[in-house]
Amino acid sequence: MIFETALVATALSASLLMAIAWLIQQQTGDAGIVDVIWAGSLGVAALAAGYFGSGDLARRIVVASIAGIWSVRLTTYLFTDRILNAEHEDGRYLILREQWGSSAQQWFFGFFQLQAFFVLAFATPFYVAAYNAKPFGVLDLLGIAVWLVSLAGETIADRQLSRHRSDPDNEGKTCGTGLWAWSRHPNYFFEWLHWWSYVLIGFGSAWWWLSPAAAVFMLFLLFFVTGIPYTEKRALASRGDDYRAYQRTTSVFIPWFPKEERSL
Repeated sequence: MIFETALVATALSASLLMAIAWLIQQQTGDAGIVDVIWAGSLGVAALAAGYFGSGDLARRIVVASIAGIWSVRLTTYLFTDRILNAEHEDGRYLILREQWGSSAQQWFFGFFQLQAFFVLAFATPFYVAAYNAKPFGVLDLLGIAVWLVSLAGETIADRQLSRHRSDPDNEGKTCGTGLWAWSRHPNYFFEWLHWWSYVLIGFGSAWWWLSPAAAVFMLFLLFFVTGIPYTEKRALASRGDDYRAYQRTTSVFIPWFPKEERSL
């Protein structure tokens, strides 16, 4: 399968999966399924890239493995956090339902199809790497190292936050321990870092420029669309001055030494 055909097939498959997810959402009244399907679809795309790619075999195996593992971890986490253990639909989607009113289902269909585009955008680096014929080498090993650091960091951040939330004594308090003492959004940071592993692994491919473009696009989404702005707005609404103090002392994204709170 040639590179362009693989992308078209991925786009069509993602669109179909998101249409099915939209139907599920209609029955359950919970649009959080879109996040689960998004993460799972990328795992399927990674396996497809490894199977159909025409690049170096070792690199294809690596891409299918690391992206597949990343997808399984994130899909499992999202399904557990936002579907199984959630008391209600995620706040983002509750707000959208309220804003869209009686036209919510039509808007949600378009929203779900937009997520299909995001599947294509973030599956592209998998294909770039899988179609890279350059012999497996040092940059590939560096890419694997970046992936290991990012996966470990994201997993630790998620577990620290989950442990904080599970303690009743922390009700209304901001998680400011562990990685969360160094960054207000360590999970987002390591998620973003993860995409740079494919930039290194795909280096040398004719379509290599698409990989850093995907990483930059992820940064844009985190800073200006559904990531940091919404999360911080919700945190300020629920934790007020406690979170404002946290904002003053803690790096917004890249983990860094905490600042000392200045007395007034």
